[in-house]
Amino acid sequence: MPELAWGHRFLMCPPLHFGVLYEINPWMHREVTVDRDRAREQWEQLVANIRSAGAEVDTMEAREHVPDLVFTANAGLLDAASNVFVPSNFRHPERQPETAVFSEWFAASGWDVTRLPEDLDHEGAGDALPFGGALLSGYRPRSDVAAGPVISKLLNVPVRTVELVDERLYHVDLTFCPLDDRRALCAPIGWDTYGRKVVDALVPEPLWLEDDEALSFCANSVVIGTTIVMPSTPPRVGRQLEAWGYTVVESRVDEFLKAGGGCRCLTLALDVSLGGHCQAD
Repeated sequence: MPELAWGHRFLMCPPLHFGVLYEINPWMHREVTVDRDRAREQWEQLVANIRSAGAEVDTMEAREHVPDLVFTANAGLLDAASNVFVPSNFRHPERQPETAVFSEWFAASGWDVTRLPEDLDHEGAGDALPFGGALLSGYRPRSDVAAGPVISKLLNVPVRTVELVDERLYHVDLTFCPLDDRRALCAPIGWDTYGRKVVDALVPEPLWLEDDEALSFCANSVVIGTTIVMPSTPPRVGRQLEAWGYTVVESRVDEFLKAGGGCRCLTLALDVSLGGHCQAD
């Protein structure tokens, strides 16, 4: 079975200051209290599960003024082959201070930090995932469709854009999970008709998720070779993944789901290599 070429090194941030302090998606409610001890336990278990599957985990320092820094998937987009990091431009003011923090970490780690134009919003690997030699990029809730061609030029990769139409699935990484060169978890509830056609043409063997399966955040999983670390495992999905030869490891992240984030949201793959003919649509 052909495995993903990436997903063997991740950036994570401990949830020392994590909390639901504002409301910027349908899952967030300020009256809900986060159990920080339990959040730390769940985060540490996720780290352990990822390392047990054979991946490396780099950690960055938590900062008190950015409680969502723990969701490192939103740091930006990168190409390990060219050592370029493009930090996110966050739509909501509450998260905008994260841009400088992530940029500082990557610059100190030797990456070439290249900024998007200030008038374009895009929320990094939360809203763009590589598959089939392209980036599948979501837009509307958090990212601008016009960011696609710019990202394509900066990272030298084709960008396929899909409109996200369900506010509960506000990032593309809640609707799409690459498994290998041919397969991916796909949640059609999250896209418009055109977006479904884009994914259908891009993915040779999709596992189409039912609506309730998609809303369990099972697409927000971390794939390391043939191991899939999932926040929850709908029975039908688990059976199909095992039939395909994957090992499913369930890693509970209930405290982070209070903010609308699952396993993949808590990670940023540092070994993604992009590149190709620049053509966005």
